[in-house]
Amino acid sequence: MPETNQETLTILYTNDIHSHFETMGRIAAMIDDLRAEAPAGTLLLDIGDHMDRAAIETEGTLGQANVDVLNLTGYDAITIGNNEGLTFTPELLSQTYAGLHSSVVCGNIVELQTGQPPAWMRSRLVVHKDGFKIGLVAATAAFAEFYELLGLVSQNPLDTIARDVGQLRGEVDLVIVMSHLGLPLDRQLAETVTGIDLIIGGHTHHLLEEPLQIGSTWVTAAGKFGNYLGKVVVRRDLGTGRLSMDGVCLPVVEGPKKEKIESAITLQRDAAKLRLNRTVAVTDRELPVSYSAESPFGNLLAQAVRRHTGSEFSLVNSGQLLANLPAGEISEGMLHERCPSPINPCTMRVSGEDILASLEESLLEEKRGKSIMGFGFRGKVLGGICVDGLEIEYDPAAPPCKRIVRASLAGELLREEQTYLVGTLDMFTFGVGYERLKQGTEKRYMLPEFLRDLLRFELQTAGAVETCFQSRWKKVE
Repeated sequence: MPETNQETLTILYTNDIHSHFETMGRIAAMIDDLRAEAPAGTLLLDIGDHMDRAAIETEGTLGQANVDVLNLTGYDAITIGNNEGLTFTPELLSQTYAGLHSSVVCGNIVELQTGQPPAWMRSRLVVHKDGFKIGLVAATAAFAEFYELLGLVSQNPLDTIARDVGQLRGEVDLVIVMSHLGLPLDRQLAETVTGIDLIIGGHTHHLLEEPLQIGSTWVTAAGKFGNYLGKVVVRRDLGTGRLSMDGVCLPVVEGPKKEKIESAITLQRDAAKLRLNRTVAVTDRELPVSYSAESPFGNLLAQAVRRHTGSEFSLVNSGQLLANLPAGEISEGMLHERCPSPINPCTMRVSGEDILASLEESLLEEKRGKSIMGFGFRGKVLGGICVDGLEIEYDPAAPPCKRIVRASLAGELLREEQTYLVGTLDMFTFGVGYERLKQGTEKRYMLPEFLRDLLRFELQTAGAVETCFQSRWKKVE
């Protein structure tokens, strides 16, 4: 119990859960236990990326499963991460959040047409908890080009946070920044923006088991995937008004789960499977995938990207595909299971030199088998490069990085000094996987379609399945 000369506020928070529904019932039970100790003085926040469309529960319900969990757990406010803001259109988020009981707070996202926040979002929020008047300020990572394609503007988060803190500082006892920006920007905020008491962070999946103190600002975060529940206790001296804090990240280990949460997840999972059971194509042959050699399913993905982007040729990685595609009826759920990554196609101009270097890398076993993470990738390993529109001859016995004998486009050799319009994946533009492709220019991202949507379109295209069995990579002796 707090001493009589103090007021106490308990702040509980989650960040970057990424639809790990297996943790949510246990987290809710832990929150209930902690809330029972101070029912009027507990604030519960989520710092974004609660949703992840790689999970069948989220994909099949378009986030309603996540909203049910947020409601039943009793969150006071949430902010959005890039997984909410960029893998759902604003219209879909409006529908999904229509039933959300808590407020969505984010100060750096506005509509392109109106310059105002979407109707389902608030720039900042004041909440009252057991004697504390708390100002909530929030921002999400500013992927400007992507948001603009969705009709939104992502403003500089440092500027909007400084603005909102300035608006609230004189009105509240405590200013909390809900930051889905990553630890480097959280540090910068603490160093440069005055008036922030606490920054609760996310996005870079950092775990701060004890808060950092930077000047007069505390910074904390609770890792990823629901492995931890964050807790910060704020104490206010009634005589001086001075605040003190301490914090911890509580491991989410096996224990009692909240039954209402578990039941809701089961119901939504069953509903998701039913919705994703719709047949979208029929094939008469199995499409295998390989991470170490050319394969029909990988070629189909390359075809799909080239056709959708209208590029001269396409470069994708086979690691996007997690299993073979069987013959017979193909459902939405089967495509989601095999291609779960929320990755979008794009085009860019890439030099022949960088293309050839990337193709050479694709012949390196250590490169194909490399585990990668981030920027939407939900596969296991990178895999080799799959192409459509190129013909490649290679000598597997030649020294590493000297195995490409020739690569040609419509019968013409690729020239190192020339640039080509390439259809590829947004993650490559960030230097993930085949890093040389990052040097491409004139990048044009295409939202909201995911790779699995393109696979569906391709499977519905006459002759596409037959074409994907044609070889692009040819061994020479």
